[in-house]
Amino acid sequence: MLDIVIIGAGPAGLAAALRLHQQGFRPRLFEAVAEIKPLGVGVDIKPYAVKELTELGLYEAFVDISVDAKESVFYTGHGQQIFAEACGTYMGYEHDQRFVHRGQLQMMLYKAVQERLGAEAITLGTRCTRFEQDDQGVTLHFDTQHNPDAPATVRADVVIGVDGIRSAIRAQLLPDSSRSHFSGLTLYRGVTVMPPFKTGGSILHIGDPVRQGTLIVYPIQENVDGQGNQLVNWVIEQNEKPQSEEDWNQTTGVKEIENVFADCQLDFLDVSAMIRNARECYLFPLIDHDPLPQWSFGRVTLLGDAAHAMYPRGGNSVCQAFVDARVIADKLATVTDPVVALKAYEQERREKVNWLVLASRGEGPEVVRRIVEERSGGQPFADIEAIFPHEEALSIFSEYHAKAGMRIPGEKEKQSKYKSVFATQK
Repeated sequence: MLDIVIIGAGPAGLAAALRLHQQGFRPRLFEAVAEIKPLGVGVDIKPYAVKELTELGLYEAFVDISVDAKESVFYTGHGQQIFAEACGTYMGYEHDQRFVHRGQLQMMLYKAVQERLGAEAITLGTRCTRFEQDDQGVTLHFDTQHNPDAPATVRADVVIGVDGIRSAIRAQLLPDSSRSHFSGLTLYRGVTVMPPFKTGGSILHIGDPVRQGTLIVYPIQENVDGQGNQLVNWVIEQNEKPQSEEDWNQTTGVKEIENVFADCQLDFLDVSAMIRNARECYLFPLIDHDPLPQWSFGRVTLLGDAAHAMYPRGGNSVCQAFVDARVIADKLATVTDPVVALKAYEQERREKVNWLVLASRGEGPEVVRRIVEERSGGQPFADIEAIFPHEEALSIFSEYHAKAGMRIPGEKEKQSKYKSVFATQK
């Protein structure tokens, strides 16, 4: 049986460990932080990723910590509706779509790994600094200052680098990948305790991308205070802000953003009040990472953000990592030579995910708001159908969903009369 080491115990690394365990392996995980805590804000788990969690036997536990997604609605900066579509089973998918706090998702997976593989499967406080490999295996080196009892070196047959956007494994495999470019876009990510809005499971996409920026809003936890209020996640994307560190956990205030969407008139939500009443807010710069030309090098490979860091547009980053986890476990279980298995994993996944990396860089499905603002001159309109036909909007969403691996149920593949907007999103 292969001795497999996973570097990183975020949601992607934990999911990979659980998938490998399903295939009969007992992987070991090494995580840099000394304690895993439920940090972060919201993530949107698509139907194809809920399928992955269901196959891991975690669906009921996942439902307990998440919110059922019912609809996705796009609005202009003035609050006029552009397009709406149902989510998950409401659209006809076999699996639902759910919104969840990233930290709660990680803790659920962490608990499952401890229960199935044993607490000793995860070593905390050990930051991987480098590795060497030969024909028989890989030697890993760790900084153990936060866990002096942990081994400084570890030997393994296979290493999977799941150590995130600033991956040490990727930096050694592909030194040029460490060079990145600040996009000029900054995210403010916050959560607010508030009454449910619209269906109680709605995700809103709001704003003129040029004049205001972008606001995404969706609930991530039910009855968070015992009084029926939800924990609502919101993300504001702003242009021309100073670059900060590429770290999801930088805290900030909301003073400079609380009135950015004051022009947005929605009869069910006071946007400025929601931002002003934030329980917490984080700052994150959108750093541009080019799609990688290769993931697997001998007995070492990459998975999750380490392999395909992408802008958080379209909600596919962690979802794609869950698919990575299934595929790599299957290849290692069915292909005798681990080097060949890792290459087969890369061949099945890399090209598909790189398309999403580029599409997310170019706004992904959020591009519909830019199209409407350009055609309307940023002014309120009388009839959306006159400037942005529903058929055109549907062609954009159909293409994106299909590329992400979730073709709209019942929809037959056909040539759209509208040119793909993603062809120019580079």
